[in-house]
Amino acid sequence: MTRIAMLRAVALSALLALPAASAFAQDAEAGKSVFNQCRACHQVGETARNGAGPVLNGLFGRKAGTVPGYNYSEANKNSGIIWDETNFAAYIKDPKASMPGNKMAYAGLKDDRRIADLIAYLKTFGPDGKPR
Repeated sequence: MTRIAMLRAVALSALLALPAASAFAQDAEAGKSVFNQCRACHQVGETARNGAGPVLNGLFGRKAGTVPGYNYSEANKNSGIIWDETNFAAYIKDPKASMPGNKMAYAGLKDDRRIADLIAYLKTFGPDGKPR
């Protein structure tokens, strides 16, 4: 294969991979809509308060079970999880299977695209609830 043919093959491979990579791009604005189903139990933003679930401000990088004033299950408090995109995605997809014994009464969000969008939205809130 000539050098030019090899470069064309590499370029074509890169172009073909783009749609697959962008399929999981995160969209915070779409995530805001996804969060509507979370609002029954969780709040975000500067005025957020614990409700049936804890405040989700500054979620990523936070140790599970540590929001002040929220009464967590022992499973959550003792999970040892530091929330990141990977473990949050697994948790929100199936909370009961991901963390047996937790008290989150949610069947799970099964769509990977909507999970990615929700993560993007939650990442827009710092620990104080202010936009990042």
